[in-house]
Amino acid sequence: MDDITAPLALADQMLWTTALVAAPILLASLAVGLVVGVIQAATSVNEQTLTFVPKLAITALVLVIMGGSMMALVGDFTQDVFAQIATISK
Repeated sequence: MDDITAPLALADQMLWTTALVAAPILLASLAVGLVVGVIQAATSVNEQTLTFVPKLAITALVLVIMGGSMMALVGDFTQDVFAQIATISK
């Protein structure tokens, strides 16, 4: 039974790590897109670059602010994976 639970626990940890790394970027882009969409609907300006440039800027800003913690999370996950590989191969 332990042979099945180790890969499933690893897959669960992988999915959580992916969600935690992607969430700040996705939520920030969603919020900016919503605000720009409301402004475009209110002013009847339908310019495609008006939505792209703020999303690009906020994505870069989030990566600058949260990039270190995101990479630390991915690094911790990678160390856990290699530690589990070492224990499984024994």
